[in-house]
Amino acid sequence: MRVPLSWLREYVDLPATETGRDVQAKLISAGLEVETVEHLGADLKGPLVVGQVLTIEELEGFKKPIRFCTVDVGQANGTGLPQEIVCGARNFAAGDKVVVVLPGAVLPGGFAIAARKTYGKVSHGMICSGDELGMGDDGSNGIIVLPPETEVGRDAVELLELVDEVLDIAVTPDRGYCLSMRGVARETAIAYGLPLRDPALLDVPGPNAYGYPVEVSDPVGCDRFTARTVTGLSPDARSPIWLTRRLQKAGMRPVSLAVDVTNYVMLELGQPLHAYDRSLVRGTIGVRRAEQGEKLTTLDGVRRTLDAEDLVITDERGPIGLAGVMGGADTEIADHGLEQATSEVVVEAAHFDPVTVARTARRHKLSSEASRRFERGVDPQAAAAAAQRTVDLLVLLAGGTAEAGVTEFTAPSAPHTLTIPADHPDKVAGVAYGRETVVRRLQQVGCDVHGQDELIVTVPSWRPDLTDPNDLAEEVIRLEGYENLPISLPRPPAGRGLTPRQRLHRRTGRALAGAGYVEAPNYPFVGEQIFDQLGLEADDPARRVVKLTNPLNDEEPALRTSLLPGLLGALRRNDGRGSHDLALFETGLVFKPREEQPAAVRLPVDRRPTDEELAGLDAALPDQPRHVAAVLAGARERAGWWGAGRPADWADAVEAARTVAAEAGAELVVRQGRYGPWHPGRCAELAVTVDGAERVIGHAGELHPRVVKNLGLPARTCAMELDLDALEQAGEGVPQAPGISTFPVATQDVALVVDGSVPAADVEAALREGAGELLESIRLFDVYENAGQLGEGRKSLAYALRFRAPDRTLTVDEASAARESAVALAGERTGATLRG
Repeated sequence: MRVPLSWLREYVDLPATETGRDVQAKLISAGLEVETVEHLGADLKGPLVVGQVLTIEELEGFKKPIRFCTVDVGQANGTGLPQEIVCGARNFAAGDKVVVVLPGAVLPGGFAIAARKTYGKVSHGMICSGDELGMGDDGSNGIIVLPPETEVGRDAVELLELVDEVLDIAVTPDRGYCLSMRGVARETAIAYGLPLRDPALLDVPGPNAYGYPVEVSDPVGCDRFTARTVTGLSPDARSPIWLTRRLQKAGMRPVSLAVDVTNYVMLELGQPLHAYDRSLVRGTIGVRRAEQGEKLTTLDGVRRTLDAEDLVITDERGPIGLAGVMGGADTEIADHGLEQATSEVVVEAAHFDPVTVARTARRHKLSSEASRRFERGVDPQAAAAAAQRTVDLLVLLAGGTAEAGVTEFTAPSAPHTLTIPADHPDKVAGVAYGRETVVRRLQQVGCDVHGQDELIVTVPSWRPDLTDPNDLAEEVIRLEGYENLPISLPRPPAGRGLTPRQRLHRRTGRALAGAGYVEAPNYPFVGEQIFDQLGLEADDPARRVVKLTNPLNDEEPALRTSLLPGLLGALRRNDGRGSHDLALFETGLVFKPREEQPAAVRLPVDRRPTDEELAGLDAALPDQPRHVAAVLAGARERAGWWGAGRPADWADAVEAARTVAAEAGAELVVRQGRYGPWHPGRCAELAVTVDGAERVIGHAGELHPRVVKNLGLPARTCAMELDLDALEQAGEGVPQAPGISTFPVATQDVALVVDGSVPAADVEAALREGAGELLESIRLFDVYENAGQLGEGRKSLAYALRFRAPDRTLTVDEASAARESAVALAGERTGATLRG
């Protein structure tokens, strides 16, 4: 809401020394968000005067029309002689009154005016347009043409009110009353402790049987409708300068007198209005819900198909306007000066349901000044006053006559009343305001207050946001000043640290960051087409998603079941922006619907929910395990003077999984696997033992080339994903530092020949179990395949086994016995034989 300070002073007697900055500070203290104060005309310097065009000479031989004019500016130029000016505008004629800037003046933007030769003539000044004076668009598409009665030589700066300050207020949805001068003036009066001259306090005649016929079929959608008629409007009447300037300062473009008056009253009182050309309205004006598929051409020239939920204004032909949003073209007011200009209007001032208007505006993607106000709440009691104000202005400015008939439909309603303890604001703020202060502040915002310890508060009609005792407490607190509230920090309860789950989450992030990965959190929303791009089977459980009722993006309506879509998207974006060596990770929740999903219970708001109610709500939620994922592309080790680099490969993805498992204190089983987006020959299946049973908790390796192509990823992209919650269950909590033995290690190497289909992980598990307690570590250090030496389809796996006892030095026989036991069990389980 743009609020000119000069207009605001009409309703509040602000001190003459108060500037826009001073008013801004006061309103911010009262809780309004005043974003900027615009100083209009701050860099404007005269002389800027009213002139009358005497002669116009068309100059020939130029690419565009050029006119050489003589203009009478009175004594403003010091000589009284006509001023010679070159001008290219075409929207004025000899005898018109215009705005002339003389040499020595400075226009907004620092544009200095001087006599200069142009188009073969010397131009002593300039005939001005609204844009050149910083006034904005006045709809003329040319220079300003003033009313004929304007005095020649008059100071145009004063006439056009070019110097002013405008407050730009960001009105929050709960403060809809501040989308009007009346509302902002009320807040200003309270902030300064000054009386308010309420522009809505008008003498309004009561309804009678002679008004224009109106029939409201939907009193829920429209609970108040006032209609007034004005006849005899002069077709040549134009909006006066003061009216157009106020509209321009408030950010609206002047159109025609009737339209300008309705816009002016809307800005003044906050009540949207609409004026119909009476000669174009057929029969009774009605208010009803639209029929599905009905058509309406709105004032913007768009023919719209209506929905059954739309509230419309009708006549006997059908819809003539979208209620609270925009009028129809069939009853549009014709502009002044036209042969068939409107001379009779029906003024509508109604109150529509905010939810209905909001849904209609969004459904048709048609936000308007009217819909913005109705959505945020309009004072229903202001409709009659707004209609009267509009009629008065039309009679005054267009020479019209107000008909005696007054139509007013009002649905039965009662004022909203709240009961609040007198000390409730004290308890909320932690400040002892006292009853007198509470009553005074509530009365200032327009409430009627009665009672002593228990206050009975009747909320004013312009404050639909006051629905709860806490809302009333907020009014008291903000008017007393948020800056006066005491500052106190909450005391955290002692002895409560992070949970084991939180500690693991943090350790995982630190470990991956230490390994060179960068955390890249992503939105948890996906589109179901991503599962096709990842190559998941049709019956894959990951395809079962939880869909959002009101998604932020229609293309991503579901909650993720994997972290990979978001991470791979982040990798693709970074690669496309020139970062080719990437290692990203994310930890976060995934969402898996339950087999039987009960409906969520609605929790009470007047008391604390019971444990059973909270448990019912939890049962309606999907499973939300925490996952960790990492993706890699490009170089894992860069080349340089220190040597050759190394590209990231599947082994790096597996090592990332091992790093996470080490933080959980879990033993990770790594074996060959095959799943979805991973390359079938370069995919590791990751498993842990939970409660004595082995459980697959993720995969790691290189992505399938088809997936890389589908998602536009760099070649040989690798990825890893683990169920972090399952890993925590398999772990032993915080890893314990191993004891350091003072006795030497005994190293035994063994090379085993097995069938090519036998996983190395199975061989390693058998060796580990067979070696017994003396085995400290085992490492696969070589894989060898040679059909000539080993046989077709055979491979050699070489392991380094380290043995150590905690209390003695091992003998050669002890180490050899442990080795032979390990080899024997591996041979029994996997068919392994010693090589050579």
